[in-house]
Amino acid sequence: MKPVAVLALIILSACQSKKPDVVVLPEEIPAIDLTHLGKAQLSEYGFFQQPIKDLNPVAGVIPYTLNAALFTDYAYKKRFIKIPEGTTVAYNAHDVFEFPVGTILIKNFYYPADFNNPTENLRLLETRLLINEAEGWKALPYIWNEAQTDAFLNVAGKTIPVSWKHTDGQLRNINYTIPNLNQCKGCHLRGDKVMPIGPAARQLNGDFDYATGKQNQLIHWQASGVLSGLPKIESVDKLVSYDDKTSSVSARARAWLEINCAHCHRADGPAKNSGLYLLASETTPARLGIGKAPVAAGKGSGGLLYGIVPGKPDASILQYRIESVDPGVMMPELGRSITHTEGVALVRQWIMEMK
Repeated sequence: MKPVAVLALIILSACQSKKPDVVVLPEEIPAIDLTHLGKAQLSEYGFFQQPIKDLNPVAGVIPYTLNAALFTDYAYKKRFIKIPEGTTVAYNAHDVFEFPVGTILIKNFYYPADFNNPTENLRLLETRLLINEAEGWKALPYIWNEAQTDAFLNVAGKTIPVSWKHTDGQLRNINYTIPNLNQCKGCHLRGDKVMPIGPAARQLNGDFDYATGKQNQLIHWQASGVLSGLPKIESVDKLVSYDDKTSSVSARARAWLEINCAHCHRADGPAKNSGLYLLASETTPARLGIGKAPVAAGKGSGGLLYGIVPGKPDASILQYRIESVDPGVMMPELGRSITHTEGVALVRQWIMEMK
């Protein structure tokens, strides 16, 4: 069988279930030419100075962060964006910015050996690119080699054993899963189009420690000439960090649910038929799951009757699913293999405080 045909069968089998088994290319399959999809090596894009493992961007590649970041098995992330020279992004108060064709979003996933020293002894695992082409956004996953000299385009996904010393001093071990190409696309679907998830005004409305000093990211983008139409920063909505204990439990829990769940659970997301909409801006109690019966009862409901029962997290389907690590139950379905202890405790407290 030809290599391309074998790869197609592997990816097809991986997409038959919500949580596919690990996809490992047999060693006897020769290297497959993927250059029609993207560059073979991350270094070929020229995003970073050498050595590229240091992730020091070249001019025109802008680092950024999100106020509330997606949980991915405690992986750290460094984000960058490359916006074509001579183009600008129009400010949008309500949704992810509409970026010009040629924009590339660059997200790097890594683990420090010791979470109490998060800038030392880093191990890069993957870099995901979202490239805005004339036909729409294209997702490409790159996997870093053991030598940490480069990352290579890999459409089949991979599972990598990872260990680290957590903030509590305990050694943790997991099998970190890098998604295959179709899984990358699935998480980014809005309607029938692939779209970015994070870079919206209220996620970017916060400070970043640039080489020139701390500055609000939106103001920095405006000063750099890549963002137009920014109103007074005081009028821009801001999604709180769910780690910020100075903010209310409700605001923090809603931020956690938005970034971890609302890319699917929104009116134009893949889970729109569930009727459960988890954007932090949602105000209708039933759409948040309060007193709402599931559209389709089954294993995922755990025998519970309502999405959220105020004051009773253990009677709430939402709490049950975000705590679970059962592939047939857990939410989100992809991107994690373990429970986000702090995140689910926060949502539990939010439900407990409901009246």
